Amino acid sequence: MNAIEIKNLTKIYNDFSLDNLSLTLPSGCIMGLIGENGAGKSTTIKLILDMINRDGGEIKVLGRDNKKDFNIIKEDIGVVPDEIGLPEYMNAYQVGKVMKLCYKNWSDEKYGALIEKLGLPMKKKFKEFSKGMKMKLGIAIALSHDPKLLILDEATSGLDPVIRDEVVGMFMEFTRDENHSILISSHIVSDLEKICDYIAFLHKGRLMLCEEKDVLKDEYSFVRGTREQILSIPDENSIGKKFTPYGGEAIVRRDSVPDGLEAGVVDIEQLFIFMVRKEGETEK
Repeated sequence: MNAIEIKNLTKIYNDFSLDNLSLTLPSGCIMGLIGENGAGKSTTIKLILDMINRDGGEIKVLGRDNKKDFNIIKEDIGVVPDEIGLPEYMNAYQVGKVMKLCYKNWSDEKYGALIEKLGLPMKKKFKEFSKGMKMKLGIAIALSHDPKLLILDEATSGLDPVIRDEVVGMFMEFTRDENHSILISSHIVSDLEKICDYIAFLHKGRLMLCEEKDVLKDEYSFVRGTREQILSIPDENSIGKKFTPYGGEAIVRRDSVPDGLEAGVVDIEQLFIFMVRKEGETEK
């Protein structure tokens, strides 16, 4: 069973449209959703969680229609939004007591252990939390009711590098269970590259690419050379090109690296930036 199946998903606003999005997150895997601000990442997540109405398409979560059966599947979904919304007067201890009433599988023991591991105070009011502390509390809540699917919208935002690395490790540990899956959006592409099995690129409401991370890294190479060398690369063999006063750079298919140029390892952030740049040139 797939964790998420999206087919031809459409959402139309006055100034933005999510256009015919289709993607699949297999069970036991982590998918990173990459895109600039306004690309449609948060809209996609809200549609998956049935927070807004879709204008077309289908969404299945854990094998069920997310609209008809959301009250059933919500028990198996842990969510960390980009803004953690909790009553400001409550502390972490009180939040845990409330959440215990919301989820059948809530574990006080797991919640307490996570609060301690993430270095959060139990008695401090939520309004006194920093952005990073709020995000860590959201992660503790999401992991404390035995979810099968985590949906994380900028969940590593506001965390210092040490805590971020620890949280990323927690996500990787979560998916050691083949029945557990994660959909995570983030501007910190290095985090996604570290943990994701699949990468999905969104740009202006359109899915530019969705592929296994390792396949992408095997299929493409980063090359640097003179302006003439980079210009000689056929456009159909290149994801994108960039020129400076000192020469040029490109991302090309590994089997199409020109003679005289060394095939370097491509990272996911480079790949996305070059794809968006090429898309912008095509639109002009």
